[in-house]
Amino acid sequence: MFILLFLLWVILNGQLTLEIILIGLPVTALVYAFICKFMGYHADSDLFLIREFLKLIRYLAVLIYEILKANVVTIGKVLRFGKEASPAIVTFDVTLKTELGRALLANSITLTPGTITVSLSENHYVVHCLDKKFGEGLDSSIFVRLIADMERDYERFMEKRKQRTAS
Repeated sequence: MFILLFLLWVILNGQLTLEIILIGLPVTALVYAFICKFMGYHADSDLFLIREFLKLIRYLAVLIYEILKANVVTIGKVLRFGKEASPAIVTFDVTLKTELGRALLANSITLTPGTITVSLSENHYVVHCLDKKFGEGLDSSIFVRLIADMERDYERFMEKRKQRTAS
């Protein structure tokens, strides 16, 4: 949060000089201290956000890799004129706990060429696949594992926050 406040200070000033840095650091520190003291913000929130941001970057890297890989496979399926594709509707359930996690999984499936999430109801997914092989292992894919990991971290963070405010 401190870094974001300082970056906001620099952006609002429109330039980066020694004077702006020397004035901005104490002003940012005072605003940060005010937020921590009177608005219930804690420094461990910053650490949590940094860790989760790194996990989100990893998730995006995996997503881009899977999209590129699926593009190559899908192009190969489309260009094989002699072989017909065998489209399939795949249904599966996952144990993701948040709506955001479930929506992120559905969008990741849809962004991957050759698959489209047709329906999402609670933890039940219906996915149309260009080829039935594309639907294999969707319920235990790397997307599910990474999202579940982020959800577990968030649950632990919120539990620690509850314990801290209770005491």
